[in-house]
Amino acid sequence: MRIYLKLSPNKKLVPYTYQENLVGTFHKWIGQNEIHDDLSLYSLSWLSGGKGCKKGLEFKSGACWFIGSPNVDIIKKLIAGIQNDPTVAFGMTVTEITINDTPDFSNNHRFYLETPVFVKRRIGDKDIHYTFQDNEVNNLMTETLKSKLREAGKNIDNISVKFDKTYHHPKTKLIQFKGIKNKANFCPVILEGDPAAIRFAWDVGIGNCTGIGFGALQ
Repeated sequence: MRIYLKLSPNKKLVPYTYQENLVGTFHKWIGQNEIHDDLSLYSLSWLSGGKGCKKGLEFKSGACWFIGSPNVDIIKKLIAGIQNDPTVAFGMTVTEITINDTPDFSNNHRFYLETPVFVKRRIGDKDIHYTFQDNEVNNLMTETLKSKLREAGKNIDNISVKFDKTYHHPKTKLIQFKGIKNKANFCPVILEGDPAAIRFAWDVGIGNCTGIGFGALQ
């Protein structure tokens, strides 16, 4: 399930590092919780509808933002939180809420990305960031999705995730979050397996840190 939010135009310039502001707003709306961003059972998109300039972004016609989760309680808390306080950041407020149910998918689906996929693992005292060029990256994305399925109490093991190697323009980009640069991937992903797991992935996103704006699917 997803909620799509329409936001009013910004009153202050929106910095390119605004993701942390969206995350803060999300947690404000759902209130005190035990949600952890490394294995988030939800996904946040970035803002769409803006125009970039040297120092930031302008949303003169407002913005769109979506939040997805298979957990109905999270969606209910979000809606209640928005109704109580619709402010987001930079003078923007929620003006409209639309709820969309999770679509049905077959056992093989190619997704374009709404936000780039971030894949990392802690090895020793270092965080390793993986790209679409790494041999093990598909296994790692699959591993993370299976971990989220287990965390959600879903006994589904028939699922695989891989980057689309036929895509002509894959790229990586360093995305900064709270001063840390994360190497993320812009490349469509292909999911194969149980349609219920693919529906789940549409809600929770792909890869690590979907709770701070990575790996949201179109």
